[in-house]
Amino acid sequence: MNELHYQLDLMRAMNQKLSDREKMYRLLCDTMDYAYIYYSFEKNSVTTLGKWDDFFDFQIRDRRDFTKLLEMVDEPYVLPLRDMLFLEKGGQETSSVECMQKAKKTWLQFSCRIFYEDGRPADQIIVVQNITKLKTQNEELLYMAYYDGLTGLYNRNYFVRLLTEFLRRAKEDNRLVSVLVIDIDDFRKVNDGLGIVAGDELVQQFGSFLKEFNSDDVIVCHLTSDVYCMAIYDSCGDRSVEHIHKEIVKRTREPFYLVGGQVLNITVSVGVAEYPEAATSALELINCAEIVMFKGKSMGKNRIQYFDTPILNDFLKNVELDSKLKEAVFDHNFILYYQPQYYAGNQKLRGMEALIRWKDGDGKMISPAKFIPIAEKNGTIIPIGNWVLEQSIRTFSEWRNRYGVPFVLSVNISALQYQKEDFVDSLLHIIRKYDVSPEEIELEITESILIDDFRAVTEKMQLLKEYGIRISLDDFGTGFSSLSYLKKLPINTLKIDKSFTDTLLTDSATRIITESIVSMVKSLGFESIAEGVEEEQQYKYLRAIGCDIIQGYLFGKPLSQEEIEQLLQKIY
Repeated sequence: MNELHYQLDLMRAMNQKLSDREKMYRLLCDTMDYAYIYYSFEKNSVTTLGKWDDFFDFQIRDRRDFTKLLEMVDEPYVLPLRDMLFLEKGGQETSSVECMQKAKKTWLQFSCRIFYEDGRPADQIIVVQNITKLKTQNEELLYMAYYDGLTGLYNRNYFVRLLTEFLRRAKEDNRLVSVLVIDIDDFRKVNDGLGIVAGDELVQQFGSFLKEFNSDDVIVCHLTSDVYCMAIYDSCGDRSVEHIHKEIVKRTREPFYLVGGQVLNITVSVGVAEYPEAATSALELINCAEIVMFKGKSMGKNRIQYFDTPILNDFLKNVELDSKLKEAVFDHNFILYYQPQYYAGNQKLRGMEALIRWKDGDGKMISPAKFIPIAEKNGTIIPIGNWVLEQSIRTFSEWRNRYGVPFVLSVNISALQYQKEDFVDSLLHIIRKYDVSPEEIELEITESILIDDFRAVTEKMQLLKEYGIRISLDDFGTGFSSLSYLKKLPINTLKIDKSFTDTLLTDSATRIITESIVSMVKSLGFESIAEGVEEEQQYKYLRAIGCDIIQGYLFGKPLSQEEIEQLLQKIY
């Protein structure tokens, strides 16, 4: 009897243990955000666990009810899900399928595992998980990997991948691939004038227009800011470069209407490079198209520019020059020359103009006409200009003290240098540092300075003039010359450009204009200087019409510091 009680107590303890374990397993299943199906092959019984009722509005009582799962998913997922639900037919152990639920439009992941005993299926566990959030996040990441968030066009990285595939196909099929870099002209004015929100909206609208060209053989991306890139496989017909450019021009002739009520008219500059002529890799091809696009901008914008080797060579030379120029600024690797200026009437020395020269590391002299424009673009013109001011005034002070005779030092000032807020203070500091009279310093400025803010520029001129510093308007007649604004400028001197001097003796129109300029300058109380005087007849004519000062090779070429000192010794 005691043995029987013992056996009963043991069975009760084992049943309690099994009950506790079942309770624990059910609690675990209910805690997780999954639904479970357990199927016993031996008993042909189905049990659902976990958050089943949260997932489904039906029950699975036997294996025939698996068809309810098949009926609730979209058509493309029916067969994969069926194969997974009856996985044992293929002798497999595990499988997983992602399906879209019809009614709820949610993504479910079904994971199945079959447990075998002696080679026969014994148990089946199916786990159901809602992966809609994860799927959405993955789709967003996928979108970010391939598309630009602002325009919906391909992003740069994916575009390069697609372009690389174009080039591979083109190599196999012996075809051309055209790449267009498209840039909105003067886009900065939109951002500065209307704000970046308006700028972004313009980029979106123009990007939407370009997106219409997308096809199997045409791809478009938003490269950066207001720049787009398009690649065309085997350009011809409606997908030719010429046709697409015509469509672009046609669209830009129509205004863009922004949400804020602004109406914008734009133009674009387009650069075109072709595989294999320009380059054989995707990045090089884009780079070549971008280079010629900027070339088109420099020639007036609103145009299409095709790649050719000279343009690339010029660009590479400028890049090399840009790099060397920055090194030269750091090392102060420049030389100053001085070109004498003489009074036309008595041919006495009036002064001299300081002219910068650059000798590169190879000992080659580089013309200012080549490196000054680059310096203005990369910003080195400011330290270069400051160096010229410091060195020329210091040298001028030494000459002034040594020879004791007054003359004028003319120094060219760039627009960027002139626009610096501390320009006047810096100049006055140098003048006082070397104990030079302000009346003997003449700043030569070009007409381009007057473009941005005429009022601010003239106010600074007036301040300089009040300190006694002379102002000369350089290269008059070559840029934005207007005789009407001369009377508003507080200048002392006007320089007639060499292009007028060169054609004085051969062109009657030039003579009429020059005579008018000299006469008007005299009536306004300014001095006139003629540049580039190289012939005796030019000098005689200029003197006859009343030009005050002569500068040019006829009287003296640009001279080194030592040569100027020799000249001063002869004169004084």
